[in-house]
Amino acid sequence: MNVSATPTVKPTPALVDPFGRAITYVRVSVTDRCDFRCVYCMSEEMQFLPKRDLLTLEELDRLCSAFVTRGTRKLRITGGEPLVRRDIMTLFRRLSRHLDSGALKELTLTTNGSLLSKYADELADCGVKRINVSIDTLDPAKFREITRRGDLRVVLAGLDAAQEAGLSIKLNAVALKGVNEAEVFDLVKFAHGRGMDMTFIEVMPLGEVEGERFDQYWPLSEVRAKLSEQFTLEATDYSTGGPARYYKAKETGGRIGFITPLTHNFCESCNRVRVTCTGTLYMCLGQEDAADLREPLRAAPTDEKLHEAIEAAIRRKPKGHDFIIDRDTQQPALARHMSVTGG
Repeated sequence: MNVSATPTVKPTPALVDPFGRAITYVRVSVTDRCDFRCVYCMSEEMQFLPKRDLLTLEELDRLCSAFVTRGTRKLRITGGEPLVRRDIMTLFRRLSRHLDSGALKELTLTTNGSLLSKYADELADCGVKRINVSIDTLDPAKFREITRRGDLRVVLAGLDAAQEAGLSIKLNAVALKGVNEAEVFDLVKFAHGRGMDMTFIEVMPLGEVEGERFDQYWPLSEVRAKLSEQFTLEATDYSTGGPARYYKAKETGGRIGFITPLTHNFCESCNRVRVTCTGTLYMCLGQEDAADLREPLRAAPTDEKLHEAIEAAIRRKPKGHDFIIDRDTQQPALARHMSVTGG
């Protein structure tokens, strides 16, 4: 766990946006590639980025480390599917030094679970404590239909491996109208029965996909009302540092989270930014404004220009986003796919 590619840098002033929000949470995509093609996330025939455009693992380490020196306390590694990136555990081993030093509070990832059986033990050895796993259905045939190529049995085996390795798991499910409406109770019972939190997410209008998102869109206000038919939901102040609002199901004792970018955006307390696998920094998931960090990263062996670029970008962080499901034009709010920005 003590692998270091670059020396620890002396901390510099924290990053605070124009609205007084400290940026302490950075989501970093390491690849736009995925072994699934989920219907709400990707086109079936995706055109992926040329590998030469991606930051190297060494560059990703340097970039993440720069954010850590500026007060980032939580790093989430995302994709695409992050575990399909070649030699990805090298990055986790390098970043673990910030956990050892105490500069970083949490190193985690979001995954589809397809490769957890292979990597769970190593993730735990690198200091990863909690992970998010995306499962939208417990029906094997429907799972295959949603992911277009996933195998539910492989993902469930991955959950077993992760729990055996001591990892805490939160399940994520995108609420899909007419697809998993009847399964919300089963998903909660499954998660809570295994000691896992369950979070539901509204469809996000990012990127062109086959089909129409307004046909997929199921507002979480309706999901919560449906869950209230079987569970007594008690509001909590629990937070993982992300956008989910958590309730406790009195009957199971487990937590249920709701991420609602459309029906109730979570911008007022936003403490996070996203960096793509090409080094593009998005200050807001729902806005197109972005900053190129790859050029200053590659311009010099020192990080002065990189820090200047990060500072300038954070000064442009908007107050919030304006996601809508556009029924008139049937166009996404933004052209880029979620897999490009980082899930």
